[in-house]
Amino acid sequence: MFTGIRLVPDGTKIGFMKFSRFGVIASAIGCVASIILFLAIGLNYGIDFKGGTLIEIRTPGPANIAELRSTVGGLALGDVELQEFGQPTDVLIRVETQPGGEEAQQGAINKVKAALGDDIDYRRVEVVGPKVSGELAQQGIIAVIMALFAVMVYIWFRFEWHFALGAVASLTHDVLLTLGLFAILQIQFNLSIIAAILTIVGYSLNDTVVVYDRVRENLRKYKQMSLEDLIDLSLNQMLPRTILTSVSTLVALLALYFFGGEVIRGFTFTMIWGVLIGTYSSIYIAAPLLIYLGAHIDRPGRDPSETAEATES
Repeated sequence: MFTGIRLVPDGTKIGFMKFSRFGVIASAIGCVASIILFLAIGLNYGIDFKGGTLIEIRTPGPANIAELRSTVGGLALGDVELQEFGQPTDVLIRVETQPGGEEAQQGAINKVKAALGDDIDYRRVEVVGPKVSGELAQQGIIAVIMALFAVMVYIWFRFEWHFALGAVASLTHDVLLTLGLFAILQIQFNLSIIAAILTIVGYSLNDTVVVYDRVRENLRKYKQMSLEDLIDLSLNQMLPRTILTSVSTLVALLALYFFGGEVIRGFTFTMIWGVLIGTYSSIYIAAPLLIYLGAHIDRPGRDPSETAEATES
C-alpha cells in the first residue's frame, strides 16, 4: 500500500536544544554584521528607489523581451529593467536616472527610441524623481514594520507574550539576514524584493506557528517534562512536516529561478533564501527563545508518569 513520501522517518529524537546556544550566538553575530554591512556598504537600490525614466511601449507583434533587453541594455544607460504586462505586445522599460539633469533624461529617451525604431508605439513616457522614489522606500519600510507588529499582536492573542516576542525576534532575524545578504552580494534591491521579504515573513510565521502550536499542546500534555526536552519533542514531531513543506517549496522556487526569466529572478532568489533561513529560525531562534523567556502554559498538577510516557512515544 502506498503511504506517501517521507523525507524524515517517524520517531526521530534529535537533540535540537543541545545546539541552540550556538545557533543563537551565530544568528546574533549575523544580525549585527548585517546591520553593519547595511550601514557601511548599503544596498544596490533599483530604479524603484533611485528614480529614473519609465517608457511604456507597444510592439507590432508579441514582444521579444530578450531581444529588447539586449538592445536597450547595450545603450550604456546604466540599470535598465524590462517587464511585460497586460497584452503580449505591451512592455514597460525603466531606465535609471542619468547624470546631467533634465537634458540627460531626454537624451536617454531619445537613445531608446532611436534604438527601437519607428515601428514601436510609445504609449507613455514619465520621469520618476528621487522624491517619489524616497516615498516608495519609506512605504516599503513601513510595510515591513507593520507586518512584524501585526504578527506580534496575532501571536500574543493566540498564545502568550513569550511566543509573541519569540516569533517577532525570529522574523526580525530573517529580515536582517536577508538585508545583509543583499548588502554583500549587491543584488539589485527593488519593490519586488520588498514583496519577497513580506512573503518570507508570512512563510516563516506559518512554520513558527505550527511549531508553537505543538509546543503549546505538549506543555499541557506533559506537565512534568522539562521545557528543553518538551521543545525537542515538539520539533521532532513536526520535523517531517517542516522538511516536506520546505523541500516542495524549494523545488518550485528553483524551477522559477532557473526557467522563470530575468524579471522574477531577484524575487525567487530572495524566496529561496527566505525558505532556508525561515526553516532554520523556526528551529534555532523561535523555539530556544521560549526557554530564555520562561514560557509556560497551564502546567500545574504535574504527573511524573507523563515524562516516561513521552519518552517512550
